[in-house]
Amino acid sequence: MQWTALLFALAAPSRALVRFHCSQLVTERLDPLVQPGANPSAHVHQIVGGNSFNATMDPGKDMPGESTCTSCEFSDDFSNYWTAVMYFRAQNGSYKRVRQLGNNLFRNATGGLTIYYMQDAIYDPAQKSKVTAFQPGFRMFVGDVQARTLAQASRFRQLTYTCLDTFVTRSPELIAFPQRKCQEGIMISARFPTCWDGKNLDSPDHMAHMSYPETGTFESSGPCPASHPVRTAQVMYEVVWDTKPFNDLEWPKDGSNPFVWSFGDATGYANHADYVFGWKGDALQKVLDSPCHFTTNCSEYGHKLQSVADMNKCTKGTVVEEDIDSWLPSLPGGFQAQYAPVSV
Repeated sequence: MQWTALLFALAAPSRALVRFHCSQLVTERLDPLVQPGANPSAHVHQIVGGNSFNATMDPGKDMPGESTCTSCEFSDDFSNYWTAVMYFRAQNGSYKRVRQLGNNLFRNATGGLTIYYMQDAIYDPAQKSKVTAFQPGFRMFVGDVQARTLAQASRFRQLTYTCLDTFVTRSPELIAFPQRKCQEGIMISARFPTCWDGKNLDSPDHMAHMSYPETGTFESSGPCPASHPVRTAQVMYEVVWDTKPFNDLEWPKDGSNPFVWSFGDATGYANHADYVFGWKGDALQKVLDSPCHFTTNCSEYGHKLQSVADMNKCTKGTVVEEDIDSWLPSLPGGFQAQYAPVSV
């Protein structure tokens, strides 16, 4: 669906479908969710949100209180959102980091990613469901860094790639890396589960306290299972990777994809994302209960927004001092590309 049609359809929702951007905070090897305290963590991540982000991220800490700024458009959102980093693998075996672009309405943002919080499927103009905001200390993860086959990736039905023939292309969505050159870059979409057990703010695998609906995925509007009865907003990331600079370089002779995740996955099946909640007070619940769509009228309901220029100003110095941007003989952390047969 083209975004112009979507904007028209969302002219008068009963509750919010929130879409906003967060500029780049920092890019380095830290992962306080999966590898808390590790300095450095195994592979490179790109992180946005509150500048209290650190190697440990104690869930008992007050993230909004410890942050002095956020790279997100909502001034009260000090959450941290992150993904792995994409690299291009040249024919001589060296690697070069792929940078991100600001998405659609945020072309002047310094990289980063776009965030959605949705009550219902994105194509549902009503957005009428009541959902519960996350609580301080909440965190979650979606994906499998070990996935190298379609069967392994199918466990997570809402982690996709779009080959951007234009900057507003949104289909088709693929489960693996596109196998052709994409004129405007590659966009990933990471959609988190939407049913919470109502008790645990986290779990050992950072996933078990959350679930998909009993039937289908979020878009099906299926009921939450009894084990996870609390319906939350769906959190979705969109990240646009600027693969254009690599389209004129030599690609594999067999036409296969030359891109690889920072942990070595060259299939794309191991796409994943991390989320640590950090909204100030009850700001997120108030946003979700207000009839604003994207951010076009959110300020009318008292929600504080900041300019892209101010978002771009919120950055954090790297803790891990290493080269992640030159042409590298191996991926930071010593990874090499791992290939497997790809079927989409």
